[in-house]
Amino acid sequence: MTTQEVASRFNELAGQEKWFEIQDELFSDNVKSIDPQNSPYFKYAEGKATVRKKGEEFVKKIEAVHKTYTTEPVVAGNHFAVGREVDITTQEFGRIQINEIMLYEVKDGEIVSEQFFY
Repeated sequence: MTTQEVASRFNELAGQEKWFEIQDELFSDNVKSIDPQNSPYFKYAEGKATVRKKGEEFVKKIEAVHKTYTTEPVVAGNHFAVGREVDITTQEFGRIQINEIMLYEVKDGEIVSEQFFY
């Protein structure tokens, strides 16, 4: 798949809040997941299984979802970016709002890295 095709499929699944399906279908086995250095929510993860575990552990802590929204992807070369808004209540942090840019790198038809800016 081209970067545009990956971004289009990502957009289709993100619009349905199918984040684990995005990982299963679009991530490479060696994907890297990079959060801001001092993030209280997430840490760096590498490898499809480790990235999956990172997401699963956070989802388990969610008590309520108040709002989620993901923008259409913007594609440039072998990257695409989306904006994301999340308003949730978690066991650990209470109610939090995260407004972020999510940057993805595509190589050989798969996402090889995701980086979050918030």
